[in-house]
Amino acid sequence: MPSPLQQLQLWLDELGQISDEPGRLTRTFLSPAMTRAVEQTASYMQSAGLTTRVDTVGNLIGHCASSAPKAKTLLLGSHLDTVRHAGKYDGPLGVLLPIAVMAELQRRGVELPFHVEVVGFSEEEGVRFASGYLGSRGFTGQLRRRDLELRDGANLTVRQVLEAHNGGVFRRPKAAHRRRDLLGYVEVHIEQGPVLEAKGLAVGVVSAIAGQSRFKLTWRGKAGHAGTTPMALRRDAFAGVAEFAVAVEALARGTRGLVATIGSVQVAPGASNVIPSEVLHTLDVRHADDHTRLLALQELERITKRLARARDLTCDWQATQNDGAVACSPELTKQLERSVRAVQGRSLTLVSGAGHDAVVMSRHTPVAMLFVRCRDGLSHHPDEFASPQDIGVALQVMLDFLQKLAVRD
Repeated sequence: MPSPLQQLQLWLDELGQISDEPGRLTRTFLSPAMTRAVEQTASYMQSAGLTTRVDTVGNLIGHCASSAPKAKTLLLGSHLDTVRHAGKYDGPLGVLLPIAVMAELQRRGVELPFHVEVVGFSEEEGVRFASGYLGSRGFTGQLRRRDLELRDGANLTVRQVLEAHNGGVFRRPKAAHRRRDLLGYVEVHIEQGPVLEAKGLAVGVVSAIAGQSRFKLTWRGKAGHAGTTPMALRRDAFAGVAEFAVAVEALARGTRGLVATIGSVQVAPGASNVIPSEVLHTLDVRHADDHTRLLALQELERITKRLARARDLTCDWQATQNDGAVACSPELTKQLERSVRAVQGRSLTLVSGAGHDAVVMSRHTPVAMLFVRCRDGLSHHPDEFASPQDIGVALQVMLDFLQKLAVRD
């Protein structure tokens, strides 16, 4: 019989083969591959003794009931969707590891005095609709009307996709749990950065998560013949975007701790011999300090206005995501640190520059996060890697955490 770590590695490998694109790992919100991944993960949950359900937003929930019916619930989990051409650890590790932990507790005959739910969120990365956290927003009753009107590359709205998923009219869900019924939410995730590797540590504890803003910007100019329109008379939308991209990079490089990215660009008409009349692109801006992030956004808006005037263009901003910096729960974090010290001998706290479902969950319940070292700090890439040894440490930490939490509770 495989050990919990061996079983977890097998699950990671199997789930890493489920993709919407041949030859590379891509799973997006409510795609065919996501449906298969949910079904596969549900089978893992059931083998660990959890009862499973899928909610109206596509989240997979595995429930382990306490013998005390009125007990509170501890939530564990992460997301099952991926970026395009992804690695297999970002997201799924935080879903599959708690399943392995619950299976091991069941094998040992350990009964917890609180309910546990392992959640595989249907969307976190923001790939399909350029807005993240649709899964956790739905789970906590925070899905907004404007979220439902976002459109994907096929011009389908979130509402249309959810109606197809539910086989009829979709209504925004209420929170799955009342705040007073929850102990908190704990997420295990690869670090996606180099700090743990530099410190020679397998795991670390997150103290806070940086704030993040996402936008879609649409620049409009005028199409024209590439061979006959003089340069001085052009209203080239892409040229404006190119200049803006350089300004974005310069601002981020010149502001300590700020990161800013233009990750997706669509050019119309999109012909080699036609001047671009319209360009749609994304913008992602992050900083651990909300004031600094907001000042940077104000400066970027001023830059777009200046460039648009100079080039006789227009530029419209559409906000798709805006999340402030999040401080993790002091109480849960201290408990997690105690477990890290018990297993690893030393605990390190660090700030996450990446966004996580814990951002949304923090508005509904206390949150804590455990980071697992990843090789070279590489993530959002097919070569992302967390060693079995480090994952084994994380397993032991979470086993210790749950059992100590049970004694405290």
